[in-house]
Amino acid sequence: MAIEVDGLVVRYSERVAVDHLSFTAARGAVTALLGPNGAGKTSTVETLEGYRRPDAGTVRVLGLDPFGQHAALVPRIGVMLQAGGVYSGIRPLEVLRLFASYYEDPVDPTELLELVGLTDLARSTWRSLSGGEQQRLSMALALVGRPEVAFLDEPTAGVDPAGRHVIRRIVADLRDRGTTVLLTSHDLDEVERLADHVVIIDRGLVLAEGAPADLVRAGAGEDLRFGAPAGLDTVALSSRLGATVEEVTPGEYRVTGSGTPALIASLTGWLAEHDLPLADLRAGRQRLEDVFLRLTEDNAAPAGSADREGRSSGRRRGSRR
Repeated sequence: MAIEVDGLVVRYSERVAVDHLSFTAARGAVTALLGPNGAGKTSTVETLEGYRRPDAGTVRVLGLDPFGQHAALVPRIGVMLQAGGVYSGIRPLEVLRLFASYYEDPVDPTELLELVGLTDLARSTWRSLSGGEQQRLSMALALVGRPEVAFLDEPTAGVDPAGRHVIRRIVADLRDRGTTVLLTSHDLDEVERLADHVVIIDRGLVLAEGAPADLVRAGAGEDLRFGAPAGLDTVALSSRLGATVEEVTPGEYRVTGSGTPALIASLTGWLAEHDLPLADLRAGRQRLEDVFLRLTEDNAAPAGSADREGRSSGRRRGSRR
């Protein structure tokens, strides 16, 4: 295992952000750490990167204690932050050359710039790049040292479809070369494409873990789910169907009951009468997002207890930490 977390506890004063969390990430695999805001993801990843000392439990990355053996671990990992930490006036090739100078055998900065599709923007400043372009450059910065383990925080956030394709290809190439990837993301469709293993946590506890396909199979139920415009009159629709309709997220609905032909016909008929489009319809077979929502709905944290998720973090880009 490239990453081992055993009974990890992280506290902020009296509040427990991570509560005896345990999971592993295999070498040469893509592991996704998922959870709602405040779940303890960032606290966990910061501990793995060596920015926090565990309050209890142990963590190991490549067999090393990230905090106690930080200097030995740093050259072997790459860290991609979601935002910030780069001087706004620096140019992509300049910052890649700067980061390359930190490592004994870096990837050629020009090759990396081409890999992430930013060659034409080599003379642009960081501040002039779009959010998606900054994300791609951030990934290049995480990879310049040829890491054995890459920590990717929301790698596709704000990235356009072409950029997401580039990032998916890079992550797949990393896996093929034996690099371990630990990523966090709120884009669960993207996770379903990329990850070999998924760990879903909430309030610092593991709710479920496994291969995406296994989690989807295990989480499949009899409920009917569909997409339609947000804010439907669920009371009226429930009355029409004779089954409870709930809007689980804006524009995503769940109907309690088997997706029989009669139920589906009633649903589509009601939408047609109100001239409302049907975005998608799923009976039995669920998406990873459906499983995630089902697991976390009953485990929601009390109001005001959200994890700091790195806002008080000591993580900084542009140094060897």
